[in-house]
Amino acid sequence: MAKPLNFPLLLIALCSISESVQHQYHFINEKKNCTEAQRYCREKYKDLATVDNMNDTIELIKSVNNARVQNIWIGLQRTSVYKWHWSSGDPVFFLNWTSEEPAGNNECTVMNNGQWINEACNNTRVFVCYNMSRGLVFVNQMMTWRDAQSYCRQNHIDLVSVRNQNENQQLEKFINDRNSSGSAVWIGLFRDSWQWSDQSNSSFRYWDTGEPNNGGEYDNCTVIGANAQRGWADVPCDNRQIPFVCHEDKLIVIQQNLSWSEALRYCRQNHVDLVSVQSVEMQRRVMNVVKLASTEAVWLGLHNFCSVNMWLWVNGDMVCYQNWAPGNGSTPENCKLENRKGAVQSGGDQTWISLPESHRLNFICTNY
Repeated sequence: MAKPLNFPLLLIALCSISESVQHQYHFINEKKNCTEAQRYCREKYKDLATVDNMNDTIELIKSVNNARVQNIWIGLQRTSVYKWHWSSGDPVFFLNWTSEEPAGNNECTVMNNGQWINEACNNTRVFVCYNMSRGLVFVNQMMTWRDAQSYCRQNHIDLVSVRNQNENQQLEKFINDRNSSGSAVWIGLFRDSWQWSDQSNSSFRYWDTGEPNNGGEYDNCTVIGANAQRGWADVPCDNRQIPFVCHEDKLIVIQQNLSWSEALRYCRQNHVDLVSVQSVEMQRRVMNVVKLASTEAVWLGLHNFCSVNMWLWVNGDMVCYQNWAPGNGSTPENCKLENRKGAVQSGGDQTWISLPESHRLNFICTNY
């Protein structure tokens, strides 16, 4: 007789299925300047295209690859405000600069003896990538920061991010064990003055070699280039001979105060479902839209399944990726008496909390 599948192994198998999360892109083959293209996208869709990660980049390239045009507008625009970002798109919650840093106008970052220094991006350094299965990967090759970023994206996931002091200490030990020269090492932190048209927090960039170069001095808007890689370039915003890509917003914050069950019914009647958050990428999307909420927390499609003592998503997925606030996420002893559901905080670190389903909150529907 066949042995039953061990439940923990089943959970691991289900959680190993990666979630594909992309924006819905629409190529518009009409020639407009950037402001006109932005207005068109906001009237017909959500906004000019935003890109969060390499999966989005692949989908964006697919949407325009049949277009025999040199440049295509997307939503990235230069501002006067410089901000620090992680190459991977992780939010910047932690910084560990050495004394008197960051100094000057340098836009990339190295780690040296556990502390950070900003350096010119054209310097060559060894670097650390992040890989989903292997974790940290030390690359003992001298490259510029952008070449290191490209190497990590092609061979792993991205340059390493550091989210807190504990991760910083782990990375310092990892580097010391492998970097016999003791030289400084590139990490994924950079700064720039670019902002997405829809005010997304995405820090993902896919610049072509040598870009952005501000070659025209007023090159404050971004196009997809015509080369095989479809890398991005900065160009003047008033160029009127450029088609563009819009994107649809697949997550919608509903500013009605409903119980969890009422919110679930609303989403299934008017959209697809309450949102399930099964990846860092989806959590970032939630963080981008939840700031529109009028309540301190917002319902997710997360419910406690008492009979098996675990949390599940309403679409049937296991809770593989987790972002619980401290003290949340465990199954309460009285969960059968007080049905608990999951919500995301609309402020602070926007972590998840457990609440009685009778609470009346805003909620996020999805069209995925």
